[in-house]
Amino acid sequence: MTSFRPLQKAILTKEQLVAFQSSRTYEIITSYIETLNGAVVGVKLTDECTQSPGVTALVVVLDRVEALARETPPVDNAASRFGNPAFKTFYDKVQEAAPRLHESLPALPADAITEVSGYFCESWGNRTRIDYGSGMELNFLCWLICLDRLGVVQESDRVALVNKVFWKYIQVMRVLQSTYWLEPAGSHGVWGLDDYHFLPFLLGSAQLRGHKYLRPKSIHDNEVVEEISKDYMYFGCIRFINSVKTASLRWHSPMLDDISAVKTWDKVNQGMIKMYQAEVLGKLPVIQHFLFGSILIYDGPVVPLPEDDDGHSHSHSHVDADAHTHAGWHDPCGIPVPSAFGAAAEASAHGRPGIRPVPFD
Repeated sequence: MTSFRPLQKAILTKEQLVAFQSSRTYEIITSYIETLNGAVVGVKLTDECTQSPGVTALVVVLDRVEALARETPPVDNAASRFGNPAFKTFYDKVQEAAPRLHESLPALPADAITEVSGYFCESWGNRTRIDYGSGMELNFLCWLICLDRLGVVQESDRVALVNKVFWKYIQVMRVLQSTYWLEPAGSHGVWGLDDYHFLPFLLGSAQLRGHKYLRPKSIHDNEVVEEISKDYMYFGCIRFINSVKTASLRWHSPMLDDISAVKTWDKVNQGMIKMYQAEVLGKLPVIQHFLFGSILIYDGPVVPLPEDDDGHSHSHSHVDADAHTHAGWHDPCGIPVPSAFGAAAEASAHGRPGIRPVPFD
């Protein structure tokens, strides 16, 4: 019988990161990504798919999170292009609602709620820094992994988990990003697909594998992007970028621009999986925030976690209080990264079209 427990961080050093990359948890995560990836090859977002009561319940939960955001408008913060303080109120509402929301999920053991909801709460951004990046997106993936392993969703739900649940999550995150002007959490200096996300490009490229007509270079054709953005996740993401940034992809999303020169979606998809392993799962600035429990366990070398001012070692309950100290030359921590939405609003207020060029924006 599983003994569920609150989530904790465990990785502080390069040695621990290397151990993580050969661990059972790393294998579970990468295998799950490949399973979801394989499930949606050639499948449109708009295609019919099998959907269990568990999937239906997850969509209801995500609808509730979106409703909480819409019930929590941004406060007047016009002087800053950085995160809106109302996000903290929204975050607290999600944390308060999480136990009740998880009680609504079929087959989820009551004693698992604290552990599983830890990933859920951390999926929406960092409360202190009011930012969002690939580490938070990884928390949502881990939430799905836990629910899958606990039987809340079924093997037959894999397509629905991508096209209904994960894509709904991305839509809710776009609401949060545009409402609260979440700062990109260092992502742009690391891999630069867009300011916030990686997985919709990875899974989105799987949907396009083997497509008879569309090519990676099609992302530069605005008419094509508009026409098929509702069918394909990858093009939906490109459409979103185009809606908030007016310059060319070459300037603000050079990685996507480079990828568009690849001949086939198969190669794009294979490259995305390798890039995710290297630039997200293989980077200490991301994985030092990874949370471990009884489902996704840590079994590597142990280093004592630093204590906070109260003498407590850092755990899930102290996630938001962490000093954001990162290792690695590539990491832009400490350099504020303005929200593209904030930059656009400022430009509009001053009668300037488009987005003002700023470092890392």
